[in-house]
Amino acid sequence: MYRILNAHDANVGVPQVSAHCDIPCKIYDPMISLVAALSVVRLIDIMHETMESGDPTSIGAQNTIARCVIRKEEEAEKVKQEVRVTWGDYFKAPQIEQFPNIHELAHKIMMKASNCKQEVSREDGLQLVELVNEFSTAFWKTKGIEVERKVSPYPPSLEIVYPVL
Repeated sequence: MYRILNAHDANVGVPQVSAHCDIPCKIYDPMISLVAALSVVRLIDIMHETMESGDPTSIGAQNTIARCVIRKEEEAEKVKQEVRVTWGDYFKAPQIEQFPNIHELAHKIMMKASNCKQEVSREDGLQLVELVNEFSTAFWKTKGIEVERKVSPYPPSLEIVYPVL
């Protein structure tokens, strides 16, 4: 079937195109992964707060914990997905030359996000945010854009990298 369609396209003169990006070029932005990493920390905080206040065995507490676990899993996976696409599609030879450790950094983010899915360690969450900050810094610097760190305006109120536009 493939050969038939290719022959037909060649005879009719259908132009062949190919895509090299998952999303339209030039609209990558690491902010989604940063917000997701912050969300992981916030969800871990809510789980700990729930266990420390009132009756952690109550149905309400169990419901809160269950919902937080599900969301924490989703947000950690979102970090992995966003970094994976940006790393795989955006970082090419010129960017890799500028940041030769980008492969190692992306791998560390994948591993730390997996740790965050498996555990409820705030320290792992904080490390994930820091790794994504490093990734974000590298991303913006490859575009010639300086960055600054500011405390996010929402809980858990951690420093994140913002481009100076």
